[in-house]
Amino acid sequence: MDNTKLNNHFLIAMPSLDDSNFSQSVTYICEHDENGTLGITINKISDITLGEIFEQLEIKDADPQAAAQKVFIGGPVHQDRGFILHSPTGHWDSSLKITEEISLTTSKDIIIAIAHNQGPEDTFIALGYAGWGPGQLEDELSINAWLSCQASKDIVFNTPVENRWQQAAQLLGVDLQLLSHDAGHA
Repeated sequence: MDNTKLNNHFLIAMPSLDDSNFSQSVTYICEHDENGTLGITINKISDITLGEIFEQLEIKDADPQAAAQKVFIGGPVHQDRGFILHSPTGHWDSSLKITEEISLTTSKDIIIAIAHNQGPEDTFIALGYAGWGPGQLEDELSINAWLSCQASKDIVFNTPVENRWQQAAQLLGVDLQLLSHDAGHA
């Protein structure tokens, strides 16, 4: 298997996946190589606002609209760290360019820019990430825990959160409501 082929893909939880971190989740894969996989879950909202993050980072005079935004739960790993998916890619202190249109940034400079309406046009802000060790994701894919498809920038940044799971599956022509919660093997 070409280990880079899952970069810029969605992992769509199958209805039978009952792990509380990933039930009905859509995870955007940022990096997938021989060392493992890093993704950001894009449809789990936390009760933390961006304003609380601004306060914690001592960012003053933040735009009230930016401060009111909810922050997402990007996954169960390092939930004390912020991860920002954004477009356009730009030049920030600590970024991983995923595609020509999307990057993942973890540095404070982008948060300061967002607080003052000088950040990227499209942003998705999460605490934590989803991570898999070498071969772990491949094992989960082989037991049909996930569907996988090329990611859609529109789903990441523009689709209402409550529709992302279904919309991502529809990229594959799959209606998740029609799938059984019981997996079977012939």
